[in-house]
Amino acid sequence: MKKQGILNSDISRVLSYMGHTDCIAVGDCGLPIPDEVERIDLALEFGVPSFMDVLRVITKDMKVEKIVLAEEIREQNPKILGEIKELFAGQELETVFVSHTELKKQTRECKAVIRTGETTPYANIILQSGCIFG
Repeated sequence: MKKQGILNSDISRVLSYMGHTDCIAVGDCGLPIPDEVERIDLALEFGVPSFMDVLRVITKDMKVEKIVLAEEIREQNPKILGEIKELFAGQELETVFVSHTELKKQTRECKAVIRTGETTPYANIILQSGCIFG
């Protein structure tokens, strides 16, 4: 049995085979997930687990060099946007805002999409993997 880190075997597996510039997404319970992309469904009920709880755990185990967010989060969910900014504060990180429609298109390129129980609008993020050496 693992002593620490991510216990979910699917998330742990996906993160372990990701290379530099590969992407994974974390989304609210309403984010459509393309059929061709692995779905890791953690949603138990509305709000459980929360988007931020899952994002905090993922980023403890993953080097992130770039995040992609929906432009709409600025107006529609400033609370979550603030929490995301706080989570990544002090890190060298590229932040890109695209339309929600474009973010959904970009999930097609992700190794997996993690579905949370989050019910607040535009609580979706694409994390691009960084390099832990060099």
